[in-house]
Parts: sequence; structure tokens; C-alpha cells
Amino acid sequence: MIADPSSAVVFEKVRLARGGRVVLDDVSLRMPTGMVTAVLGPSGAGKSTLLNAITGELAPACGQLRVLDHALPCHSNAELFRLRRRMGVLLQGNGLLSDLSVFENVALPLRVHTRLPEPVLAELVHLKLNAVGLAEAAHLAPQELSGGMARRVALARALVLDPPIMLYDEPLTGLDPIACGVVLDLIRRLNDSLGLSSMVITHHVGETLPYADRAIVIANGGVCFDGTPAELQASTDPLLRQFLDGTPDGPIGFDYRSQRHG
Repeated sequence: MIADPSSAVVFEKVRLARGGRVVLDDVSLRMPTGMVTAVLGPSGAGKSTLLNAITGELAPACGQLRVLDHALPCHSNAELFRLRRRMGVLLQGNGLLSDLSVFENVALPLRVHTRLPEPVLAELVHLKLNAVGLAEAAHLAPQELSGGMARRVALARALVLDPPIMLYDEPLTGLDPIACGVVLDLIRRLNDSLGLSSMVITHHVGETLPYADRAIVIANGGVCFDGTPAELQASTDPLLRQFLDGTPDGPIGFDYRSQRHG
């Protein structure tokens, strides 16, 4: 595969399988550098499987996958760990450690991966907390945070090593409409101000599309759309319309598929 500096992530005819079941097949897509790409699809379509492939947790059964111009799977665990340091991942469960303060949760990647002097480490943590609007929350425990605040602390932690790629796995799950707007606005502003390349994996279509540059829809075991949000909204394709309009009957079935299941 030829290097493609215009794309942070490239899939070419990739098949992803779990336990002998094909989850996604013949996947070809690009995550443009410097843009926010929304990966949409119904629950169980394989969106998180796609994320696991990007982070190197799931090796492709066939096809080619490159992340930041590095081929996956990596040749060694050390190479994979170096690549992962260049990815920020915001998990839908936040993953905050309850016995650590907000400050220490954000500082944890710096303590594990660097040997920075404490004043420099503290400055970086406060910069990231300020970037997500939580400059005065450093002393709080995770149990004292609202759902939206906890999501923003997790975002600050994902950003603290200054990764060029940010991956968001269902970042709006469990949030009220105001918190959803705050998180999406942060994703957009941080992507632009820090020069990131971001992928937002979600089934929240209406909330996410206004903040995205590109939209990819995954359903029925593959990619069924790749284009701009405006092109997606204007589509008359029955499968896309079923997903966008939330209708129960259509090409996307609700029953378990024995061969493909995300």
C-alpha cells in the first residue's frame, strides 16, 4: 500500500472477523487528516470492531490497514505500543479510576510514559483540564462529577500525550442533550485548534453530523456510505433512509445474523 499523508487511517479491502464470524467484509475507507470523521451505524453493526482494528487489538483477516502510515498488524508489541501512544481513545465508559483525583487521572499517562519533572507534568495536566473547561475541578474525585464532566475528564486524559489521532467510541452515551452539545463542540474545537484527525463512532446521527466533515455508515457487514454529511442527509437509498429516519422496517434487520454480527 502506498503511503497516503492525506489520510490518517486507510482501510483497503479489509475483512474483520471474531470467533470465526465475519463482522465486516471488503471494507475500504479513509479517515482524512485534519478532519472529523463520523462513523455511523446501528448497534451491533461493527463500529467498535472497526475501532479495535485501528488500535491494533484485532488483526485483519485479510486486506491492508495503515494508521499514521504504519501497517497493521505491527511486527512487535513494542512497535504497537509506540503507535498507540500516538492515538487518543475516549471510551464510552470513561475508564476513570475512582481512587484517583481528576488531576491524577489525567496525569496517569504522563506518569506511565514519560519522566517529566513534576512542575512540567502539573502544567500539562492543568492545560488539558483548562482546554475541556474543568480547570477548577482538578481536586475532585470521579464520584463527584456529573456524567458530562466525567466524559470531559476522560477527554483531557486522552489528549494529555498530544496524540495526532483521536478516536471517540460512542462519546454521547448516557449524556443529556446539553452535555452532548458540550462534548461535540469540544471534539470539533479541539480537532481544529490542535490540528488533530478525529473519528467519532456513534449511532447519534442528528447530534453528530453537524460537527463532522465526513460521514461513513456501516450496516449489514460493510460500508454502505462514505461521503459528506450533506450527501448523507440527501440520500434516498432505502437502507440509509431507514437508519436516518429510525424506521423499524427496511433493509437493516433486527434479528441475529449467524455469519456477521458486530
